[in-house]
Amino acid sequence: MKKLLLPIFIYSAMMVQGQDNAVAVKAYQNYDFVPGNKILFEDDFRSDMDGEFPAHWKLKSGQAVVNKINGVPAFVLTEGNYAVVKPRMKTEKYLGSVFTVEFDYYIRDGADYGVAVFFTDTEGDESRGISFGKQGDAETIYFNTGLTGTYRGDKEAFDGKWHHVAIAVKNQQMKCYVDEHRVLVVPDCEFTAVAVAIGGIAEIRITNVRIADGGGMNMIDKLTTDGKIVTHGITFDVNKASIKPESMGTLNMIVQVMNEKPTLKFEVGGHTDSDGDDAYNQKLSQQRAEAVKTQLIKMGIDGSRLTAKGYGESQPVNDNSSPENKANNRRVEFTKQ
Repeated sequence: MKKLLLPIFIYSAMMVQGQDNAVAVKAYQNYDFVPGNKILFEDDFRSDMDGEFPAHWKLKSGQAVVNKINGVPAFVLTEGNYAVVKPRMKTEKYLGSVFTVEFDYYIRDGADYGVAVFFTDTEGDESRGISFGKQGDAETIYFNTGLTGTYRGDKEAFDGKWHHVAIAVKNQQMKCYVDEHRVLVVPDCEFTAVAVAIGGIAEIRITNVRIADGGGMNMIDKLTTDGKIVTHGITFDVNKASIKPESMGTLNMIVQVMNEKPTLKFEVGGHTDSDGDDAYNQKLSQQRAEAVKTQLIKMGIDGSRLTAKGYGESQPVNDNSSPENKANNRRVEFTKQ
């Protein structure tokens, strides 16, 4: 396949969480993406200084800095054709056969291009990728078979907004989403990915990057073996109990489990990392657990089958020494009652 021109776009002063969550959550009602159950990397660039290169990334080409506009940090690739950045990991090969990648990207009004995700294979080839265009369409880059997929949302209103990208890979099958839409399915990638990078032409803006091991967990199996379902796919606006719309994939799976087992009751447990005041984290985790309960009731689950409890930072699954460990501690658990 011929080499693609990759995206250019410029950030405007708008908030990533500026949309009406209730409307957005409703739009995601048929969303089926579920992120991996162990977070390998996560970065929202809030710990980095404005104007500096972010600490948890490597620069492969071009130039890049963190910029904050109206308090919202984003990673900006400022110079270079095919500017590419990649997460700073402990090992060069960190992906298994099942993994997920997520991030938000911004398209300025009138932009010509979007953003690209590149995959490193077992032989060190870094050329293959997926291009997400200026109106949400997706296309393979240097795959053995060239495939394209169409964004089914409002293309005329695509520019000038943040959009959520999600990629799920399972045994070389790849599913790609933009916002609530599945835009591309690759039945067989014909290579094994071991690492990822993000890039394009200058002025790329990204944030809320997450890479996780596993994906689309069998929740019935987890419930049977562990007596609970631990999820990292239910996420919230920073320091708020507002559920992000991309959480609907996980929530839909919880609803499916509860519909299949009509006598099942859950405690919805909210958990935070150790950042901030203990009392504040306790209060926030309770608010988030209650928000999840409320959303499940809206989705048809009888409220008598659900209780909500916040645990704050009291039950970590990892120490809080790294961003990914903190991300694993921030979770919602559904414990069988």
